Amino acid sequence: MRDYRYYQTIFAGIPKPFAFVDLDLLGINAQQIRLRSQGKMIRIASKSIRSVELLKHLLEMDDCFRGIMCYSAPEALHLANHGLDDLLLGYPIWEPVWLEKLAIAVRDGHAITFMVDSVEHAEHLEKFARQFKVRLPVCLDADMSTDFFGLHFGVWRSSVRSIEQALYVLRRIVASDHLEAAGLMGYEAQIAGVGDRAPGSIFKNIAVRMLKHVSRREIRDRRALLLETVRQMGISLRFFNGGGTGSLHWTGKEDAITEVTAGSGFFAPGLFDHYIDFRCQPAAGYAVEIVRKPAAGIFTCAGGGFIASGSAGRDKLPKPYLPKGASLLPNEGAGEVQTPVRYRGGENLQLGDPIFFRHAKAGELCEHFTRLYCVSDGRIVKEVTTYRGDGLCQS
Repeated sequence: MRDYRYYQTIFAGIPKPFAFVDLDLLGINAQQIRLRSQGKMIRIASKSIRSVELLKHLLEMDDCFRGIMCYSAPEALHLANHGLDDLLLGYPIWEPVWLEKLAIAVRDGHAITFMVDSVEHAEHLEKFARQFKVRLPVCLDADMSTDFFGLHFGVWRSSVRSIEQALYVLRRIVASDHLEAAGLMGYEAQIAGVGDRAPGSIFKNIAVRMLKHVSRREIRDRRALLLETVRQMGISLRFFNGGGTGSLHWTGKEDAITEVTAGSGFFAPGLFDHYIDFRCQPAAGYAVEIVRKPAAGIFTCAGGGFIASGSAGRDKLPKPYLPKGASLLPNEGAGEVQTPVRYRGGENLQLGDPIFFRHAKAGELCEHFTRLYCVSDGRIVKEVTTYRGDGLCQS
């Protein structure tokens, strides 16, 4: 665990605000992810990293890291243009302009696989494949959410919720001369992305753990049945993708799964402090500057209000990380132009000193900064651009 003085010394003289990645801790997290994946190949979820150079860095760490799961068409093209290969679009693409560019990229030799969960998706893709005289690889996204007595435990993602629905879409793909059934994906978001060790929520944590336990068995059986059905159709798939940082340790045990996906665990953002089965090292963060001392024990920083996406709640706020003993004020939180912090600790904080924060989610940090300082062995070893720094950011 790093302390305040460690990072304060490293970043002395660096103008604030800035974002950083601790490469030593990133390496520890990468090895934990490798061990928890039970020997399966690991596809990196790029939305949690959002830096071409850091994606390349992770892919070079170990042979188990292979391929990227992208979150948008512009991003996939950006990565392809920077030499990254085996790109899986994690979400369906409908916009014709992007589908034209992606079809051309596949025709030019880039390995890009498209996500579908309906016949409409397949038929829409087929038009562009036919237009550009190319065969497009397709992955079927099957829903892995679970319903308990009217409670929908999961996310509203894929429309494929049964074997019959999967067969309906797969038959349409197989019937096309311009599409190839390349893979399956069954992502258990309700397990991989839901914490079960939230502070002050004993009964909720117990309920979530129980739901996860029941859901795991159902998902395992559903994925095995789906794969067996595909094999009976005579379809030879290249991959069956599942899992996320929060579920690697059991998803990797499934025979049906050939690869798992991991992303947030590399940076270990604030939301990933609340899992009972694992704990990663906080490898990424940002620093803002103390500019006011309005009262004893209160230090007001410039900016810093980087709130995570998703349902609104305190868990989406950034976390004051270092120095230990710093916390947000409940009535102000993290603000656009200023963020007051209450500090109960031993450091003699002064105007101009940094407060180090961790974002609640991993990759969204990079939407606010154009570059990341990479530190190792007590010093800055390089700077890398984020997608935003490359001119690519969500609009």
